[in-house]
Amino acid sequence: MSASNPTPAAAGLGPGGPADPEHDPGATYALEPEQTAALTALVVSSTGEEVPTYTPLTGQRLAMMPQSSADDVEEAFVRARAAQREWARTSLEERSAIMLRLHDLVLERQDEILDLVCWESGKARKDAFDETLHVALTARYYARTARKHLGTERKIGVVPGLTRVELNRVPKGVVGIIAPWNYPFTMALCDGLPALMAGNAVVTKPDAQTMLTALYGAQLLREAGFPADLWQVVAGPGRVLGSEIIARADYICFTGSTATGKLIAQQCAERLIGCSLELGGKNPIMILRDADLDRAAEGAVRASFSNAGQLCVSMERLFVADQVYDRFVEKFVARTKALRLQPGLDWGSDMGSLISEDQLKTVTAHVEDAVSKGARVLAGGKARPDLGPYFFEPTILEGVTPDMTCFGDETFGPVISLYRFSDEADAVARANEGQYGLNAAIYSQDGKRARAIARHVKCGTVNINEAFAATFASLDAPMGGMRESGMGRRQGAEGIHRYTESQSVATQRLMRFSPVLGLSDEAFAKIFTANLKLMKKVGRP
Repeated sequence: MSASNPTPAAAGLGPGGPADPEHDPGATYALEPEQTAALTALVVSSTGEEVPTYTPLTGQRLAMMPQSSADDVEEAFVRARAAQREWARTSLEERSAIMLRLHDLVLERQDEILDLVCWESGKARKDAFDETLHVALTARYYARTARKHLGTERKIGVVPGLTRVELNRVPKGVVGIIAPWNYPFTMALCDGLPALMAGNAVVTKPDAQTMLTALYGAQLLREAGFPADLWQVVAGPGRVLGSEIIARADYICFTGSTATGKLIAQQCAERLIGCSLELGGKNPIMILRDADLDRAAEGAVRASFSNAGQLCVSMERLFVADQVYDRFVEKFVARTKALRLQPGLDWGSDMGSLISEDQLKTVTAHVEDAVSKGARVLAGGKARPDLGPYFFEPTILEGVTPDMTCFGDETFGPVISLYRFSDEADAVARANEGQYGLNAAIYSQDGKRARAIARHVKCGTVNINEAFAATFASLDAPMGGMRESGMGRRQGAEGIHRYTESQSVATQRLMRFSPVLGLSDEAFAKIFTANLKLMKKVGRP
């Protein structure tokens, strides 16, 4: 479908009927029945049970989604293990070629993907574009760096010239991925692509609210040339299927709430399997006294309101130096009030809808609690049912205090709180308050000083003069959280090595590690001791 001219003729999309005519975004489309059937057929399900999925834009029903049982999870792992054994013998060159075909497919089908993401998640089209960008970047990065990350490495042997040591990266087997709804295309795929590149199979459970997008991603994997059984999809409540996946997987990757992440970590510990967890955040942004205020205001708007604030690395706390506070706030409020909120699939909207009624209730409760206790609303502050059932205005709060829920709890919506500071060390200390440590941003025209300050911020990623994209889109750098924002990293070497076991292979030539030629144990020990001293003198590690 063309984004600029949404007609049902293109991309296999046809007309649907809005559940509520008052919330018609101007285009009411659904997948054609044949396309929906092809996608839902990718779910491993034998229960005969189905549940409806809906668009947050209008409440219109999108599909009936098959549900999986514990037996279906078992079947998914049986299929995946059989496929993985063959896939592990596939060369890195062939895996890379398939990954690059996926890269091309994502870019070729971009309009189709954006339509589905917008319709299923309610986000603005420009935020949906970030998803296709990130998946394409991820596919290309791991295809191009596969040999670097996975090729056999030579290591230093204990006896120079006589001990040859090699490090192999061996796939773990079958990786279980439990993916969230907020970025349904990229989060459905981006953690699994390095797992495939490393020689693993994947069993994934996408969030129930965005299953169609995740299934479309699974379909693209098959079209690109990945073996059909290598990527298995199950559907159902996390409380039912999550434990079933953990009980069978060789590694778990989870993105979601801190509370759920702690439960997953406990279950993984019981089986002694590894896990990577990207969890909650209460991310800070600091505007220093020498910041370019126009650039900082633009960045702060994106940092706070991209994807309606439903982004793990978006900002919810904004610390501004006294010297520039009033001027910055004037610019920030003006830019926020100028944002365009509109439902639909076209370009032109700056912010879309929240995902659900539950998310709307959380955001509303946080704002109402803060206002009732004395916080001031500088912009936004209310729901917009005239636009759609779950729209909420981009909101700026001033005067937020520790007794207010939004002070320390993650809102995960378009709400940010403003705070003054006079001392940069105090700003860093306040930014580090709380249990989270996912992402931060610092705005300053002195890059060296900002980078020095970043070392004291307890976050896994810190962006200088940018909101979040500089770190998130730099695929060679790891991304993840400190403290209760998670463990493990996606992206870069760590993002693929987490799916492998390191295997050291040492070949010993000529000499052995025991006395020879009639030497006593004591004489052997003395000779080795002398060698150790010699190695230190010559600078040997």
